[in-house]
Formats: sequence, structure tokens, C-alpha cells
Amino acid sequence: MEKNREYIGEVLSLGTEGEGIIKIGEETAFVPFCAVGERVSFKALKVNGKTAYGKLTEVHTVSSERETPECPHYGKCGGCQLQHISYTEQLNFKRRLVHNCLQKIGGLRADVLPTVASPLQYGYRNKLALPVGTDENGNTVLGFFAPRSHRIVPVKSCALQSQWSGAVISALISFMEESGLKGYDEGARVGDIRHLVVRETDNNFIVTVVATGRISVNGFADKLEKIFKNFTLWLNVNRGTGNAVFGKEWHICRGEGYFTGEDCNIKFKAGAQTFLQVNDGVRKLLYGEIVAAAGDENTVAIDLYSGGGMLTAMLAKACRAAYGIEIVPEAVECANRLKTLNGLNEKMFNYCGAVEDRLPEVLAKTAGYKRVIVCDPPRKGIERSVIKAILESGADKLVLVSCNPATLARDLGLLCGCLTESENKLVKNPEYLECGMKNYYKIERITPFDMFPQTKHVETLVVLSKVN
Repeated sequence: MEKNREYIGEVLSLGTEGEGIIKIGEETAFVPFCAVGERVSFKALKVNGKTAYGKLTEVHTVSSERETPECPHYGKCGGCQLQHISYTEQLNFKRRLVHNCLQKIGGLRADVLPTVASPLQYGYRNKLALPVGTDENGNTVLGFFAPRSHRIVPVKSCALQSQWSGAVISALISFMEESGLKGYDEGARVGDIRHLVVRETDNNFIVTVVATGRISVNGFADKLEKIFKNFTLWLNVNRGTGNAVFGKEWHICRGEGYFTGEDCNIKFKAGAQTFLQVNDGVRKLLYGEIVAAAGDENTVAIDLYSGGGMLTAMLAKACRAAYGIEIVPEAVECANRLKTLNGLNEKMFNYCGAVEDRLPEVLAKTAGYKRVIVCDPPRKGIERSVIKAILESGADKLVLVSCNPATLARDLGLLCGCLTESENKLVKNPEYLECGMKNYYKIERITPFDMFPQTKHVETLVVLSKVN
């Protein structure tokens, strides 16, 4: 294929990014916003060997799964990839994605259950996080980054957010215009406001304005009073030059800075940095499955990468005891407050530090008990040293949660013995047995959860048992 030339082809399947895969002779093109079975025209924007990346120009044969996107910004901002196909097909795509990654990357043949649907397909997000910048004319813009860039696509609202998102965006723009404040220019490193972050919990709102210096946001607070009944407002000062949203300097500008709430029978305090899954409905379904799989009152649960302790507390209520390990000190402080708030001081124990450093200590403390390890790592997956410690732990059961099918497949390959490390490379283990290998784990079930409808992302729950 040649760059900037137009081609016609049939969409054979969808890739890991949700893009259409088209064969032109022996060459492969990846074209976003297609549906399987469609015959389309596309322009080759980038060609690398026998692989091309194209832009859809026309759909000649329309799939029965194609739908009209609800968002006017779809295709411009980088937030969504699947609004153009039916929700049923989105669920099927995510099931196939997990299955294919397990087979191609992990070398594992395993059944994947149907994807658990989200109760809401739009308006499900409880968190809004927007960069604030300037356009080519110097005007302030709020929006989302375009795909694979830091160019802000201005938006007035977002279909994945609740209806309040449009009012908050409008209020901030109005406040900045009245105050003479400017959005942040990443290239020139000048400007006043960098981000707007809003978290909703039980109809309470935690709003954060991220600025380059300490500014007055009282005018913005006054506008928020006309939108929200209950809210608190933070000013965060971020003078850094990196991509981190928050800096280390915090100031409460309105309210107490946090709200108390209750979810899954756990009372909690939520602040600007408290981590909660963005989809309330799916979070309840997922956490319920995790707790049900973890065991009973005779089991000790060890929660790796435990964050603010919500899941650890649920495990502590259901099990003999629960131990959480988390590297972020603020999150561990939150978890400690949470255990006191729920009367779990004798059943919930939180450790601060890297999982690979603190796990041996926790394993030593829980020796002799029936144990289950619950692991919800970051997108990069589980550290090799942690995988080694899990395999040597003797834990009867492992409950693994992942937001990245590729790293999930790699980690499962190592935990099940299908993959092994040789000369710093992962290779297929010639001794692997599909029926299970002694001292490794065997997959009991795999369930994808649609935590992020309309996007390529999927959360996956895997339950494994120890092979003895």
C-alpha cells in the first residue's frame, strides 16, 4: 500500500483498539470506526512495511450492527472507539478480545464467559477529568485529547458523563472569562488553569481546579452553588512540567474537602484523590463476584494493590481477616480511616509499600491459614517478583482483576506455567499441561465486565485454584 492512496476492502474483524482489520493482498490495514462485514473505502495515512493505518472515507456496505453515535464529538476526541456499533456487538468484541489475548500472548486455551453488561451504556461515569488549554487563537478550551496527541478537542458535554457535566464545563469557562484567567499552554508552559476534575458520590460532588499557582476560585464556587446542592471545592497547585494531573499542594476553597458515603455496605470518606471505579453499577457487580469467589469466614484474604481499601473492607467483612498492600501513602491513610469507620480494626490490616516488598511479610503473618490472594494490578500488570511470591505462597485460590487483556494474558501464562522465562524472554514452557501443573494455578473461570461502555477497554475477572 502507498501513503495517501485510497483503497477499498472488506472489514474482516476488529483489532485490539476496536479498529477494523482489512486485507489488501498480503498487506493489512487498520481503520477505525468500521464494523465487521462492511465494505469500505479508506485512505492510507501511514504505511509501515506490510501494515497500514488508515482513515475511513466511505462505507459502501453497511453492517446491521452499525449505529448512529450519540456524541457529536465522536471520532474527533480520543475517549470512545465503539459508539458506532451496537451494544451487543461491543460486548461480543470484548469477550473475543480477552479470549484472543489469552491464546496469542499467554498461550492459554480457556473458555471466556459472556461479558457482563453495564446497567448504563451512556451517562455511567462518576468522574469527569478534563484538560484546560488554549486554541490557536488563544481562547480557553476544555475537552478531551484527540487520539494519540495532546491537542484538546473542545466539548460542551460528554455522553459518557452524567448530565451535570455540561453545566460544570460552561461554568468554568464563564468564570475564567470573567476573571481573565487563561488555559494552560503545554508547549509554552504558560497559563493559569490546567485541569478540571469532578467526582460524584451519592449526589455529592468533589470538584478540583488544578492551577499553576494559588489563585482565587471563589467566583467559580459561586457558580457551582447554582448547579450542585452538595459540593466541596479544592484548589490544587501543579507547577510541574510532566503529565501528572495533580501537584502536591492542596487548598480547600469551599466545604470540608470530602464527603461520607456508603457503597456495597461499606461506609467511606471520599476526597479528591480517593480511587473508586468510574462505573458504579459495574463496580457493585464486579466486587460482589470477587467477594463471593474469595472464600468464607475461614479464609484469610490478601488484597494486593489495594488502593483506598474499599475491596479490602468488603473482604474483611466476608472472611476471617483481610490484609491490604498499597504503595500510595494517602490511599493507605484512607484505608485506615475506612476500617475504623466500619468497625474492622480487628479484621482489616493495611500495609504501605511496594507489593513485592511487603507481600513476604504478610504471607509470614498468615502462615497456617487457608488463604486467598486478590490482585488488581495497574495496567502494566504484575511484577515478576510478585508472581514468584504468589506461586510460592501456597494460597489456595487466586482472584485476579485486570483492565489490560494483554498484560493479563502474560501474567496468567506465568501463573499457570504455560510461559516461562529464558534469557530474559518469555517463551512457551515445553512441560506445560493444560490439565494443570503442580505448584502452579489453574483457571476456573474468566469473566469480562464492561466497566467502560462505548470504549475499547474491558475489566476482566479471573478465578484460579492452586494445583497441588
